[in-house]
Amino acid sequence: MPNFIVPIKGMHCKSCEILVEQNLKKVCGVVKADVDHKTGQAVVYFDNIKPAQEKIAEAIEESGYKIGVKEKNGWLSKDASDYQNLFYGAVVLFILYYVARGFGLFNVNVNTENSGLGVVFLVGLVAGISTCMAMIGGLVLGISARHAELHPEASAQQKFRPHLYFNFGRVAGFAILGGVIGLLGSAFKISTSFLGMLMVVVSLVMIFLGLKLINIFPFLQDKNIALPKSIAKFFGLGKENKEYSHRGAMISGMVTFFLPCGFTQAMQLYAVSSGSFSQGAAIMGLFALGTAPGLLGIGGISSIFKGKKARIFFAAAGLAIILFGWYNIGNASRLFDTGSKNIPTSASATTTTDVQVINMTQRSGGYSPNVFTIEKGRQVKWVIDSKDAFSCSSYIVMPKFSIGQPLKKGENIIFFTPTETGEISFSCSMGMFTGKFIVVDKKG
Repeated sequence: MPNFIVPIKGMHCKSCEILVEQNLKKVCGVVKADVDHKTGQAVVYFDNIKPAQEKIAEAIEESGYKIGVKEKNGWLSKDASDYQNLFYGAVVLFILYYVARGFGLFNVNVNTENSGLGVVFLVGLVAGISTCMAMIGGLVLGISARHAELHPEASAQQKFRPHLYFNFGRVAGFAILGGVIGLLGSAFKISTSFLGMLMVVVSLVMIFLGLKLINIFPFLQDKNIALPKSIAKFFGLGKENKEYSHRGAMISGMVTFFLPCGFTQAMQLYAVSSGSFSQGAAIMGLFALGTAPGLLGIGGISSIFKGKKARIFFAAAGLAIILFGWYNIGNASRLFDTGSKNIPTSASATTTTDVQVINMTQRSGGYSPNVFTIEKGRQVKWVIDSKDAFSCSSYIVMPKFSIGQPLKKGENIIFFTPTETGEISFSCSMGMFTGKFIVVDKKG
């Protein structure tokens, strides 16, 4: 059977081969096509009349690739279309940002006077489209977009299926672990330094995925982050399902229980206070179920784009993920003790003979006021009036004094004594809402 060879550049996996073969077979006159991503070539078989070269080129471009000799991956892409896609992706991201801000999606909060399982679900809905989106949503978007990029031949339903398993594992895992901490009670506590390190690690993974998605650094395309063999074998993640497995998706959803998020920690505190396995499981399970619509939505977007539109979407998603990762690293830096800075100023705390009293209000939007001036060497009585106990800002940390405390609704009191002048920072557990104490020398 007569045939000819077409050089193709841009392919990097078996899925690329399948997609190109499917589109080539649609060209009039093509009987069969054998595509090899390793050699960067397609062998096209035809009957009596050779298919038109422009039709072959259209079929390949429709798949998201181009005719050309496969080149060794360099540091920067030499393909102008990659930078064009990146520009279009940035425009799309810019428009989406201002649309979301116009609808107030960045200021969504929930104010509740009474706790209950219905409120827990409502808090989950809010978390799923707000603060959880910066960490967990960014991670989900990175993994899902990368999965869609590696499997362009898959249907929208097939691409969406991993998100169902991820969220099923997340809900089931949250329920089980929620029950456990309900039994353990106050013994469950994660240090702020560990939370900071966890945020940095996850954020670096997000940035790595984002850099691969924007497609202007070819040398990254063959680089992957993989679990150690012993851990992969323990979870049953073998070579045959290295890229994806239902079990891996469920485990990924389950371990998000330990990712730092103020809403999650507020629910964990609620579960701890229940003192019951069943109550703890119901609280955390319903919270995770509430976050599912938002996470399914962000993950499902990646399943509907193909061809040229997919490249623009991947570029926009990559930029968003890089920004999420950078934002989270900035927040995580506030969870580490960076020491004090010498800043002379005048004192403004309310003082008694022995104690300086600081009054502050915590709401879902942060802390008010959030800058205080206190004297060195005198004990501080920090009185925090919590108005929104189920919010991202309801877990307060001060790394300098190793303080990490969930805030219950109403009055909360924290004591500490500054021993040197400078600044002492505090924030929520994700570093999103911040404040500081300015320590000055004792008057007179």
